[in-house]
Amino acid sequence: MDYNRFINDKIRTVKPSGIRKYFDIANEMGHVISLSVGEPDFQTPWHIREAGIDSLQRGKTWYTPNRGFSELRQEISKYFERRFNVTYNPDTQILVTVGGSEAIDGAIRTIVSEGDEVLIPEPSFVCYNPLTRLADGIPVTIETKAENGFRLTAEELESKITPKSKLLILPFPNNPTGAVMRKEHLEEIAKVVRKHNLFVLSDEIYGELTYGDTPHISIASLEGMAERTIVISGFSKSYAMTGWRLGYALGPKEIIEQMTKLHQFAIMSAPTTAQYAAIEGLRHGDGDIEYMRNEYNIRRRLIVDGFTRMGLTCFEPEGAFYIFPSIKSTGLTSEEFCTKLIKSRRVAVIPGTAFGDCGEGYIRVSYSYSLGHIMEALNRIEMFINDPDAPAMDS
Repeated sequence: MDYNRFINDKIRTVKPSGIRKYFDIANEMGHVISLSVGEPDFQTPWHIREAGIDSLQRGKTWYTPNRGFSELRQEISKYFERRFNVTYNPDTQILVTVGGSEAIDGAIRTIVSEGDEVLIPEPSFVCYNPLTRLADGIPVTIETKAENGFRLTAEELESKITPKSKLLILPFPNNPTGAVMRKEHLEEIAKVVRKHNLFVLSDEIYGELTYGDTPHISIASLEGMAERTIVISGFSKSYAMTGWRLGYALGPKEIIEQMTKLHQFAIMSAPTTAQYAAIEGLRHGDGDIEYMRNEYNIRRRLIVDGFTRMGLTCFEPEGAFYIFPSIKSTGLTSEEFCTKLIKSRRVAVIPGTAFGDCGEGYIRVSYSYSLGHIMEALNRIEMFINDPDAPAMDS
């Protein structure tokens, strides 16, 4: 059977995720310390789990409305106004999705037509480029730089805009670099966006995980930007609810209406139990967010100090739970470094090239793990730096 004639050419050209590759290697090898996956090591707070359990015990297992429970959309609206000073109509401007990933896919497919250019700052999460191509759009990479704190600058954005430019992906706080965009940076980007009549997809899944005295600012809160921005967020990172698969999109009524049609035919509705749990999280979970953010901050400081001690150039992340150290001084490529490290010292990290070609010379390390886990991994990485050709560790 020649299966090639049955496979869509667009999907054939999409490369598998570079993140999952090393996750799978680690699982197959065993006894590997992994700093590879962006998943909180915290359990979902008990009061949130209880709400989900209670909904099951009461037999609340039916489909929900396509857009999600009205009660949940109301709580999302209150939450965004309370935390980020942006107001959305829960009846017309909010769509509940199966994780933030579905929301990103739906937004891109709704906005992008064949030949439209999508501006994507990189390094960034792995999905934006392939989803753009699957929507017949043209990905246009904007390389962010360590000397700018891996932020997108107005000059960099302006230099890539053409008459075909339609959508800007704004993935901050950033995975993999931990970079954030403060208000003064966003205001400069907003000027360019308004000047060229662009639309923005602002992926703010890590919006609650910023460090220091300045909280996250949504570009949608700036003058004239809510009407040209789709905000993507969810519950996976800030509430430690990765397996519950629940996210949402916020934006203009006209865009949300069209995204809802995609959602109706592809998904129907987000998981019912997860929606009941999320209502509880939004109502009573602010303290949980603060606790986890403080714990991540302790880990962030530990891991930055560890890589600095090894002599690796390390940009200090201000958001999310990743660090993006340069390994250029080792003389190894990102792929070589990660492959040798996992084989010789059984530590899994991700090559920077998984997040775009400009990630060459870097690795992504997640600190969403316990302090003991991180300390042991740092010790092994330091041994590897000192002796990269050492024989493999015993199982």
